[in-house]
Amino acid sequence: MEFQHTSVMLMPAVDGLNVREGCIYADCTTGGGGHSLEILKRLGSTGTLICFDRDKEAIAAARQRLSGYSPIFAERNFSEIRSALRELGISHLDGALMDLGVSSHQLDDPERGFSFHNDAPLDMRMSGEGMSAYDVVNDYPEEQLAGILFEYGEEKFARGIAHGIALARENSPIRTTGELAEIIKRNVPLKVRKEKNPCRKTFQAIRIEVNGELDALRTALDDIFELLAPAGRLSVITFHSLEDRIVKQKFRSLCEGCTCPKDFPVCVCGKKPRAVQITKKPITADEAEVAENPRSRSAKLRVIEKL
Repeated sequence: MEFQHTSVMLMPAVDGLNVREGCIYADCTTGGGGHSLEILKRLGSTGTLICFDRDKEAIAAARQRLSGYSPIFAERNFSEIRSALRELGISHLDGALMDLGVSSHQLDDPERGFSFHNDAPLDMRMSGEGMSAYDVVNDYPEEQLAGILFEYGEEKFARGIAHGIALARENSPIRTTGELAEIIKRNVPLKVRKEKNPCRKTFQAIRIEVNGELDALRTALDDIFELLAPAGRLSVITFHSLEDRIVKQKFRSLCEGCTCPKDFPVCVCGKKPRAVQITKKPITADEAEVAENPRSRSAKLRVIEKL
């Protein structure tokens, strides 16, 4: 299947980086290379762009799309950015972009097992390696599974769905996305099934668990900020509340100064802001983009600059 991915908030995200010629940038989620291409157009011949993605198909597609330029490709998770740059002999970044979540290609390719719209093997691995959705669904204890659905999917029917999964797998392993989707539908109230597809939250939760997405995000945010040079910017696009909460809280902490109680006459904590928020409120996709690419509807863009 040809790798296709529509970059969300392409111009706002790259504009937020304030790309300067001759500097060093990282696209931490290269995907099909849309954001990377726009960064490269602005970098000039003396600039450097490192393109990260753990998905082999994404890296292959980006190599083709960016063939007129000379970026550095790193088939690595962005949580490994510190060690990857050390191996490349790069000590700092002047900016980094993160477009989180699952790509259009991963959702649209049935064989990847990310979507509940197609019947395919339970996979959901972004890298194609390690533990898969099949392992989570069939091997995790019922209580642990319920906890994941509640925490990562914010699914209020998590216990019922987990119990339904546990009962079903007693007879035979749950092998496909279609089988899982039917189990989910049987274990939520009829009203929920009629109002909307009840599978989205459970599939999101399992995908996050399989790929360790939230832990990787926390690690990457810390490491990328430490790698930023003064005036360097970090531009992050999130697609659901869990991601956005982590980014929002991290950015707020970095931009926060004195935390002493208000009745203290002088500051004793010594805490000073380490960054400034470029986006006071998150930027969202405009109506035209949402109409063209409905997956941009939930996207939020936040940008900070290191002091």
